[in-house]
Amino acid sequence: MPNVYDFRFALAYRLAALPFGVSPGSARVLVDDQTFAVDFGRWRLRSPLSNVVGVEITGPFSFVKTAGPAHLSFTDRGVTFATNGDRGVCVRFREPVPGIEPTGRLRHPGATVTVADVEGLAEQLRELSATR
Repeated sequence: MPNVYDFRFALAYRLAALPFGVSPGSARVLVDDQTFAVDFGRWRLRSPLSNVVGVEITGPFSFVKTAGPAHLSFTDRGVTFATNGDRGVCVRFREPVPGIEPTGRLRHPGATVTVADVEGLAEQLRELSATR
């Protein structure tokens, strides 16, 4: 059974995300014994857990740089799925994965998610990726 982590929505982020189809019903992180997966409105990111090489808790985040749709970092090509500006979990990958654009040509070396249970997700990913 996968563990489902809901995103924690701050009101301003929720309003900024609605035009992009991101809502509590369309945003979640799933972790099972094989996969780390993010659904964020129309955006999807998937990675085998064996590809996870780092997990850290990060934040705070700038509203302008993170609110609304999924955001690409131009510095490192990482992707941020943010629904609040407080805290998130940054997951780093051995091999970059597709996520922000539909062709899959643009790949991300990391993804940040602002789930409600930051500590729980970070702990589960650390435990599962350590056994790979």
